[in-house]
Amino acid sequence: MPYYSKTPARHIRIIIAADANDIFSASVRVRALVSSKVPMRPTLKIKSYTIERVSLPDADPNWRISGFAIPTNDGCIVTLTADDGTQGEGYAAAFAHLGATQEGTYQALESMCKRIVGRDALAIEANMTVVRGTIRGNNPAKGAMDCALHDLLARVLKVPLYQVLGGKTRAKVPLLRILSIKSPAEVREKAKELTDKGYRYVKIKAAGNPKEDAERVKLVRQAVGDKVFICVDPNQAYRTKSAIEFARRVEEYDVSILEQPVGDADIASLETIARNVAMPVEADESATMVEQVMDLTANRRIDAVNLKIPRSGGILNVMTMARLCEINNIGCRMGANVGSRLLAAHALHVAAALPNIDFACELAEFERLQNDPYEGLEVIDGELTVPDEIGTGVRRRAA
Repeated sequence: MPYYSKTPARHIRIIIAADANDIFSASVRVRALVSSKVPMRPTLKIKSYTIERVSLPDADPNWRISGFAIPTNDGCIVTLTADDGTQGEGYAAAFAHLGATQEGTYQALESMCKRIVGRDALAIEANMTVVRGTIRGNNPAKGAMDCALHDLLARVLKVPLYQVLGGKTRAKVPLLRILSIKSPAEVREKAKELTDKGYRYVKIKAAGNPKEDAERVKLVRQAVGDKVFICVDPNQAYRTKSAIEFARRVEEYDVSILEQPVGDADIASLETIARNVAMPVEADESATMVEQVMDLTANRRIDAVNLKIPRSGGILNVMTMARLCEINNIGCRMGANVGSRLLAAHALHVAAALPNIDFACELAEFERLQNDPYEGLEVIDGELTVPDEIGTGVRRRAA
């Protein structure tokens, strides 16, 4: 006997059958059930949209990565409203160190929203095809549109976001916190502060000096002990030989991941480093597009891929990238989705839905940002519990 499970969407049935005849007969019965028992409803249309600018100052005005200080994280929030009043929201991070501006992000969102007003609110793939064709680049804006469309679908169906992404594979997600470039002693103290709060994963931002960066790793390891996972992210600050030198200097300190040590376009060097160091090498800036991840994973040029909704242009692309990693047995995790809790919530639901996320995710940087218009997502013992509320599980703060 075939088995099929009911779902909120009238046109979806999962059928498991013993043979082809069972599949055929089950499919006929399902189509009959759908046509006779489920009333057709008018197509929901996207009626309107709003876009607002937000600025989230860092609690540490001197927070920096290699080559850039980032005292404030600017972004935009897009809200799509269907003609029944249901809304979906997305956050676009305007990363100045990646060449984006808040005004440019706002204008990109404006252009994209105008193109999808009046379209089927639940047709995410079709709407994102229109969005991607509206403007070149500006993946954070495209990512916000993708997130808003997914949030809207979840709210129409009255389910948590993870349900429209395939369901929940984990109830909690361990978190990794990022350590800004500072003196080795200051980095050590901040690492100790975070691990005392329950975090068990930290990432040290490196400056591109093998000796000084190795000293940061050494002091952090001495401060946090051997039960904490340490990652290092030079943000492309190294060249091939200096990256290998650094990696060998810190081998004794059990570094879990070396993230994007060289320039994003220098895939040959990234692959050379991965083949010549003991620790796993992770692609970040080199993994912006699906095509790049296809090449990196199929040819096994790296050991892991860092997934980010803003950088990759949305949930659909991130899910595809994760599947490519799974197919090719390459590690992946959700990286630094820095911005409002709204963005972190979207990334959290993606992490919950993907079975092959195999390391801590960088989803708690909102803790160091101020003036967030959203609340929710309480970090407990270095983990986030995946919300079961309708949509993302975060909400607007009271005015």
